[in-house]
Amino acid sequence: MGGLFGVFSNTDCLEDLFYGTDYHSHLGTRRGGMAVKNAGGFQRFIKDITTSQFRSKFEKDITKMHGNKGIGVISDYDDQPLIINSHLGVFALTTVGKINNLKELAEHALKNGSHFSEMHGGEINPTEMVATIISQGITFEDGIQKVQDIIDGSCTMLILTSEGIYAARDKLGRTPLILGKKSGSYAITMETCAFPNLGYEITKYLGPGEVIFISENGPKQKITPGDKLQICGFLWVYYGYPASTYEGINVEVVRYKCGSYLSKNDNIEIDLVAGIPDSGTGHGLGYASEAKIPFSRPFVKYTPTWPRSFMPQDQEIRDEVAKMKLIPIKELIKEKRLLFCEDSIVRGTQLRKTIQRLYGFGAKEVHMRPACPPLVYSCKFLNFSRSHSELDLAGRWAIKELIGRNIEDPAEYTNPESDKYKAMVNVIRKKLQLTTLQYQRLEDLVKAIGLPKEKICTYCWDGVE
Repeated sequence: MGGLFGVFSNTDCLEDLFYGTDYHSHLGTRRGGMAVKNAGGFQRFIKDITTSQFRSKFEKDITKMHGNKGIGVISDYDDQPLIINSHLGVFALTTVGKINNLKELAEHALKNGSHFSEMHGGEINPTEMVATIISQGITFEDGIQKVQDIIDGSCTMLILTSEGIYAARDKLGRTPLILGKKSGSYAITMETCAFPNLGYEITKYLGPGEVIFISENGPKQKITPGDKLQICGFLWVYYGYPASTYEGINVEVVRYKCGSYLSKNDNIEIDLVAGIPDSGTGHGLGYASEAKIPFSRPFVKYTPTWPRSFMPQDQEIRDEVAKMKLIPIKELIKEKRLLFCEDSIVRGTQLRKTIQRLYGFGAKEVHMRPACPPLVYSCKFLNFSRSHSELDLAGRWAIKELIGRNIEDPAEYTNPESDKYKAMVNVIRKKLQLTTLQYQRLEDLVKAIGLPKEKICTYCWDGVE
């Protein structure tokens, strides 16, 4: 997915920029980068973070950087930030989102004399495509508006100029962007968990499509927010860090509520409740509290050398990392009827092996309660499971197993009251070797978040745009 952080300060911003960007490390695994502007010009460093943390890669580099304004990024795909020279002046750019029509936009740009230098695996860097479009604008505001008007997907961005930082939330607000303030500094973030320890207080949640410019005069609105909000519901279920807040709604609080709703719709007899760490923990605590059943940790996560939330793209390596990170506690597994809360079941590959390990350690029963409905549509708006086919999703392979073929639109399998939905879930249950499997209802997930459904993107669950 990726995460962004920016700082404009009366003094050197490097410490806040470094730690603020690092607080987004759970959102990506590929690249980390920072750019600053000072009297000597723009400075930039980009590092490969596939095998080590952002923090360890940049500890030496920050001693070489200085400036009162800068932007940082954790990227799950492309090299960022980019430094661009255009008729608007030199600027640095970071983006988070997904451009579905990247090929068409690139072909059009090439025909009109543009060129692209940031190639990765033969593909055009999406951030460079955004920079190209911005550079076609009369002003930065005009360029940003062009991006939002012509891309199919979403794009949230930070633009560092000689004078300040443009912060632009994507057109429908699928990803968050929040402004914070402390004495002498302003910061812009996707994850508010970056603010407390750096001393920032939230002053504004940017609206969908809103653009602000932060300079020595403080923040100034450049483009007003649109009327339609479609923030990603999966932020609260899985992506987001527990200490973060979007639209004024805390992630961990929502996860407790999700677990509570799962419990209210259940009547299973079990010995203990657990969460698949880490993101399943909050859901499990909510379930246990509502059910008045002990919460325990049959698996603990080893984080000193396996700290990353996301996994490598190679499936065999993913499976090995997943196994190495979770250490069983046999005394809490043997002869127990276990119920696990999980944020979601994406493909089920790793989860199946985890369940097999539980039976191997003597579990009598293993029940699973995902905190969201079955995923049957691949996300069109963010880089979630970018490298995997939609047909790899648990719901889709279950449907194929049921009817013997792939279908274009699985809408008839999204109603939890229908026989087709129940049959799909039963296929997943058998495949994962679960005693029972019961998903969260979409209406309960929406209630747990607390926003009207029309303001939440639920596309991956029900196909509604």
